[in-house]
Amino acid sequence: MTTDPHPPMRSFGRIKSRPIKPRQAALMDSLLPQIRCPSGAFDPRSLQPGAQAIWLEIGFGGGEHMAAQAARTPETLILGAEPFQNGVASALRHIDELGLGNVRLHDGDVRDLMGRMPDACLDRVFILFPDPWPKARHNKRRLVQTDLIEDLARLLVPGGCLRFATDWADYADWTLERFLASPHFAWPAERAADWQAPPADHITTRYEEKRLGDCAPVFLDFVRL
Repeated sequence: MTTDPHPPMRSFGRIKSRPIKPRQAALMDSLLPQIRCPSGAFDPRSLQPGAQAIWLEIGFGGGEHMAAQAARTPETLILGAEPFQNGVASALRHIDELGLGNVRLHDGDVRDLMGRMPDACLDRVFILFPDPWPKARHNKRRLVQTDLIEDLARLLVPGGCLRFATDWADYADWTLERFLASPHFAWPAERAADWQAPPADHITTRYEEKRLGDCAPVFLDFVRL
């Protein structure tokens, strides 16, 4: 009998919420197998020799941000992890429509993907508007935890960047506290505009525009020491 390798830390809810549209379902069968990350240990640099940088987006939602960043930076290989099947199907549509060749997907728990990659293989990580689990008794299910931060420190190159964004004030405080407690990351912000204004290279998605949280979006950019 097999068990969930991460039972205490499942940071996502349902895997699927509604029927997947026929076109997207077809892409799940045809395109996804072509761009899925390897199932065993691998070095991301081997997936696109010559890539100038390797980025990872954790929980890419519908894939709007990931696809737009990939189109904007074709010299960068972007890995995307998302357990939600509807989100994966949506991302495949964006990838197909834009003809992107620099995206690889992991349709599952990002921690499984991270565990298969070598040290210092990522230049940048995005964690944008993850599930806030706002009730105190559910905070332990939040994605950002001390062990995840340690794993990210292992994977990021020195000087690598990590962007966290949320529209829940408590989650912003939670994340800032844990990253500042890590000896591996610095937060170079100097003024309120550094976390209140969208960064110049940020791409706003439809989900972000819904403003489902309890505060204006907060953007925390950390640097790997």
